[in-house]
Amino acid sequence: MPKILLVEDNEMNRDMLSRRLERKGFAVVIAVDGGQGVDLAKSELPDLILMDLSLPVLDGLEATRRLKQDPATELIPVIALTAHASANDRERALEAGCADYDTKPIELPRLLGKMETLLQKRAKS
Repeated sequence: MPKILLVEDNEMNRDMLSRRLERKGFAVVIAVDGGQGVDLAKSELPDLILMDLSLPVLDGLEATRRLKQDPATELIPVIALTAHASANDRERALEAGCADYDTKPIELPRLLGKMETLLQKRAKS
């Protein structure tokens, strides 16, 4: 069962997405801000991280940069989640080290496809 770290400050988004992922067979660990996300990534070593970009304490871009600078977490794929859907946001997320990017509201089949692709790549490496 793949372990997913969901870093999301919006309670409604967090509850909805975590329940849907758990029904699909994922173990979900939740962080409510970027700082907690970095700490939990280091202690839990999830298989994949879903990172909201607009977070308190540490925004998702900075949290991702810190994870990618740490040898313990640098190989964990991060998918950026944002309500902002501009090309610039996608570019900034990829530059920060995110492996992919998805927009809110979440379309679960699309997000699951991206997650499966990244989890399969990680399993092969």
